[in-house]
Amino acid sequence: MSPAQHTALLAAGEASEHRTLIIILFSVFVAATLVITVWAGRQTKDAADFYAGGRQFTGFQNGLAVSGDYMSAASFLGIAGAIALFGYDGFLYSIGFLVAWLVALLLVAEPLRNSGRYTMGDVLAYRMRQRPVRTAAGTSTIVVSIFYLLAQMAGAGVLVSLLLGITSDGGKIGIVALVGVLMIVYVTIGGMKGTTWVQMVKAVLLIVGALLLTFLVLLKFDFNVSDLLGSAADNSGKGAAFLEPGLKYGATGTTKLDFISLGIALVLGTAGLPHILIRFYTVPTAKAARKSVLWAIGLIGSFYLMTLALGFGAAALIKPDEITASNKAGNTAAPLLALHLGGVDSNWGAILLATISAVAFATILAVVAGLTLASSSSFAHDIYANVIKKGTATEKEEMSAARYATVGIGAVSILLGALARDLNVAGLVALAFAVAASANLPTILYSLFWKRFTTSGALWSIYGGLVTAVGLVLFSPVVSGKPSSMFPEVDFHWFPLENPGIISIPVGFLLGVVGTLLSKEEPDKAKYAELEVRSLTGTGAH
Repeated sequence: MSPAQHTALLAAGEASEHRTLIIILFSVFVAATLVITVWAGRQTKDAADFYAGGRQFTGFQNGLAVSGDYMSAASFLGIAGAIALFGYDGFLYSIGFLVAWLVALLLVAEPLRNSGRYTMGDVLAYRMRQRPVRTAAGTSTIVVSIFYLLAQMAGAGVLVSLLLGITSDGGKIGIVALVGVLMIVYVTIGGMKGTTWVQMVKAVLLIVGALLLTFLVLLKFDFNVSDLLGSAADNSGKGAAFLEPGLKYGATGTTKLDFISLGIALVLGTAGLPHILIRFYTVPTAKAARKSVLWAIGLIGSFYLMTLALGFGAAALIKPDEITASNKAGNTAAPLLALHLGGVDSNWGAILLATISAVAFATILAVVAGLTLASSSSFAHDIYANVIKKGTATEKEEMSAARYATVGIGAVSILLGALARDLNVAGLVALAFAVAASANLPTILYSLFWKRFTTSGALWSIYGGLVTAVGLVLFSPVVSGKPSSMFPEVDFHWFPLENPGIISIPVGFLLGVVGTLLSKEEPDKAKYAELEVRSLTGTGAH
């Protein structure tokens, strides 16, 4: 029996004992994380606790949490699926995601931690006009977070649908809604402390789960990597081309350009992701911020090496049509690999499938909590407290606004996640990276390192990069015009690339320069000097 047929049996109700096991494991994890969240919620006394976890986490703890925040559904489900279906080209996601951390380490981590307080908007508004810059920063943070949330919601819908045999669109939408409700509970009750501890637990579970699958895959091939790759190439139906560049991105000039666009977005996007940036505020010193990035690089790099075994193992042991029959974007390759390694018709197969899937679900819950916290914090701290209330809001009012924003952002994410449930999650995350690199990264770097930069330049950069990136995505094959699009039955795309980074990122940087040079305002050089000292030394931080 094939994995796809086994899934059909689950749907038909002929494997109720397996389904019961799956539900028990999921329930245990959800209950455990809820206990952690409630415990952390009781420790949350003020805004510093809610937004930054009281700045009490060590470099190792924050590095573990950062890796838990970063190794999302795209890393575990999306990349494994991309490798299983496209071989070498699928692994390019892993390379881009990892290399991006060098940009974050060298340019962003320490100065951002020293210069800000709770959000990216704190850094951007430090030497500029508060209200317009904070409005722009809050808007960008929310848009980027929602794009990223789409991937997690899509991954959750696919994963739980596979396990419980849910085939109807209504059932999948219900699963997306359940994840949304859980993430709202995590953030409103636990704040940053609860979210951080959930991410730490999830990171350990994900690394242990990936290690287990990697060991079992290598054991299957007597620890001979050459045999593994050869079997993957043969079973894929693509032959040697499966192990060479170009299977997905080398067919035409457009796909080659799409690959360059993807690479640029992945490498530059991390340093502009709001849910990653706010993690640097949870440590007490700049040294701890650097250490947390170094720990994150080590943990994330080790994990991405294991995605090779997961992806090529799935390609070697499962037919491509069986993977796409379960999910056409390949997002279920890793859970199906677990089922196959344990034995398709055996209890061990069901146990391994349920365990790995529970780990993947843990991954999704932890990441959506971090994303929701980043966006709700930015709304409450930047837009509500400093724009709407003009700095007069109390900490209690600000935290209440963050909790209300969490509910609103959760509702939007549920709606959009239901529409994106059949798209590859790694591709969706790449879009979030492109938007972050287009709108956030130019403004952050100019604010920290360019004395002449002005408020007008910041607004041109943020809004220009944001509108360009989102606009190109809306009129790209991701949304319409292809069988794999969000709306496959219509075609209104005119932009040929699936990732807008090659256009939108240079536009974001260029508009920051143009807006600054065209503006008549004079930059506050004294404020810049103060920011420069603060960002490099940490003097006066927090």
